[in-house]
Amino acid sequence: MKNLVLALLLAMQAVVLAHAEPSAPRATGIGIKDYPWQELAGEKNEALERKGSRKRGAVLYALCRSCHLPSGGGRSDGSIPQIAGQHSSVLIKQMADIRAGLRDNPTMYPFAAALTDPQDLADLAAYLEGLCIPLEHGQYDAQDAAQQVANGRELYEKECRVCHGPSGEGSRHKRYPVIAGQHYAYLLHQMTQIRDGQRRNADPEMVRIISKYNDDQLLAISAYQSSLVIPGKTCKTKAPAMRQ
Repeated sequence: MKNLVLALLLAMQAVVLAHAEPSAPRATGIGIKDYPWQELAGEKNEALERKGSRKRGAVLYALCRSCHLPSGGGRSDGSIPQIAGQHSSVLIKQMADIRAGLRDNPTMYPFAAALTDPQDLADLAAYLEGLCIPLEHGQYDAQDAAQQVANGRELYEKECRVCHGPSGEGSRHKRYPVIAGQHYAYLLHQMTQIRDGQRRNADPEMVRIISKYNDDQLLAISAYQSSLVIPGKTCKTKAPAMRQ
């Protein structure tokens, strides 16, 4: 296992150097309308069909823990997402899309590219899916928080609940992400990017629904989503303070 970690770290370093300019490949000419959301091709399909090893995934997580933290809780300021307890299907899709240049994330790309094959994706995703969701995460805490959460709940119940569920549990089968326990700032940033056409691997139905929301409405939805809790899936794991 130690040799595996060393090999991965060396591979990651090589990828970082090789892709310094630009940091990640970009699939030019591919936009939201051109990329089928549910397409299962190549390593993505292979990884989804394989049984992941949580034991091996825990070793692979050495690549990720410095940013996402040992708990998988990320950063409360929203700069690093909370990934503990996320559906393995969602994690596999996002990692594969980043590796393929279908989701632009220059910071994440070298780490995702250091994974060697579909089995690595399946193992890492299985490990993360098995982690509990930290209760302590970045929530909207301004003076109008109660009103924003109430406004966000009304909007969420109208169009978000059908896919993301009453508690923000998402769907493993349909690859709809868990949003309960996610940082408010991260949710707001991602929804804004999806609305503005800057996240190229977004679900077209999500794009259609979210396109009509203004900034205030996205803030309210994010405030409500970050307040959601999935019973039986959470734990007390202290997250670091927001970056100054």
